[in-house]
Amino acid sequence: VQLQASGGGLVQAGESLRLSCAAPGRTLLSNTMAWFRQAPGKEREFVAAVAHSGGEYYADSVAGRFTISRDNSKNTLYLQMNSLKPEDTAVYYCAGSPRIYTRRSSYYQSPSYASWGQGTLVTVSS
Repeated sequence: VQLQASGGGLVQAGESLRLSCAAPGRTLLSNTMAWFRQAPGKEREFVAAVAHSGGEYYADSVAGRFTISRDNSKNTLYLQMNSLKPEDTAVYYCAGSPRIYTRRSSYYQSPSYASWGQGTLVTVSS
C-alpha cells in the first residue's frame, strides 16, 4: 500500500502541527497504522500507533502532547502535535501493516510495518 505523508513545516517551540497520511484508493480500517520519525544523525524511532481495535500507543517522549487518529471515511491517518519542542525536529514517516497485533511491543517496532510513506519534515525552532 502506497502511503503519502504531508503537513510538515517550520514552527516555533510551543506551536502545533497536524500531519496527515493518505492511502489513496485503499481503506485504513483493517490496518495497524503508526508514525515514526528520524532526526538527523539518529536512528528511526517510534512515535505513535493506532491499533485495529482503536487502541493508541505513544512513545514516552510524546505522550500527552501528540495524538494519533484516523478518519476511515477519508482513508487518512493523522498526528496532531502540540507543544512542539526543538527535539521533535525530524522527518516523520507514516507506516501501515495489514496485521493485527496482540503483543504491545509489536506496535513499537518498525519491522512490524510493511508499508511506508515518503516522509515529511518537521522543524521546530527554539
